[in-house]
Amino acid sequence: MKKKLVTIGIPCYNEEENVELFYKKIISIIKEIKPYQFRILFVDNGSTDKTETKIKSLIKKDKKIIGIFLSRDFGPEASVQAVLNYAPGDALITLSCDFQDPPELIPKFINKWQQGYHMVAGIYTKSEDDKITAFLRQTFYLIFKKMSNIYIPVNASGVGLMDRKTIEALKSLPEKYRFFRGLKSWVGFKTAYITYERKKRQYGVSSYNNFFDYFKHAERGLFGFSYLPLDLMVYSGFILTLLSFVFVVGYLFTVLFFGNPIKASIPLLLSNIFFGGIQLFAISIIGKYIQVVVEETKARPSYIVKDIINLSTE
Repeated sequence: MKKKLVTIGIPCYNEEENVELFYKKIISIIKEIKPYQFRILFVDNGSTDKTETKIKSLIKKDKKIIGIFLSRDFGPEASVQAVLNYAPGDALITLSCDFQDPPELIPKFINKWQQGYHMVAGIYTKSEDDKITAFLRQTFYLIFKKMSNIYIPVNASGVGLMDRKTIEALKSLPEKYRFFRGLKSWVGFKTAYITYERKKRQYGVSSYNNFFDYFKHAERGLFGFSYLPLDLMVYSGFILTLLSFVFVVGYLFTVLFFGNPIKASIPLLLSNIFFGGIQLFAISIIGKYIQVVVEETKARPSYIVKDIINLSTE
């Protein structure tokens, strides 16, 4: 009987210090896992350091490595999409190259897959990230849990296993504005969870360069999986309109019977600022949804491939 093939997909961006170490660690783990075949798929997301050179050097030594090199940095979600699109085999395990999510999870993922789960996701019980980043991440997922119609555990990570059925389901989704943690939950296959402790990055820097990058990632989730912001604007608009109508009627009644009680312009100025701010906020939310629609209608590819090495390796 032919052995099942498992691909280990590793998106990379400026990981020159980690690539070789990570490869050696994976090899030491998978050689103990039987009876499976393995391929290692590196996707270089337009790195500006020596990551591409290091990957190509590894490929010369190990023909079971597949290299996909993108023409520039298209963002973390695009590199994950490339991993999905080019991963051969019966299952795909996605891992980060920064050692924050330990490669020792690989046999645990496979064990759950053997039990009949279509997907296995990692959930970290403890994180060594800085406290501000950890707090913002946890706060986002708590908000996302309340606002969206899908379930994502609060401390879910991007690492895990997907079988071929799940991979094909995700590949079939036509949208370009992608939030993979949400999409993996949306497709709805049987999922298991593995807990672990998330480590601190040892070498290199995160592909999320600042908090603005985290907010952009959060936008993908909120505006891609929830219409609650629009609903809130509708409800708020109705309530404010009703209150304004009550105030106008009450004010006219007061003027007719008691004269003009408002002698200062400050209350009028404050009310204008308040309602102007509400309108600007509402327009901004609508604009974000329009941005998503524009991105989809452009129909541009999520990424451009510059070079492919060893994709047909058996």
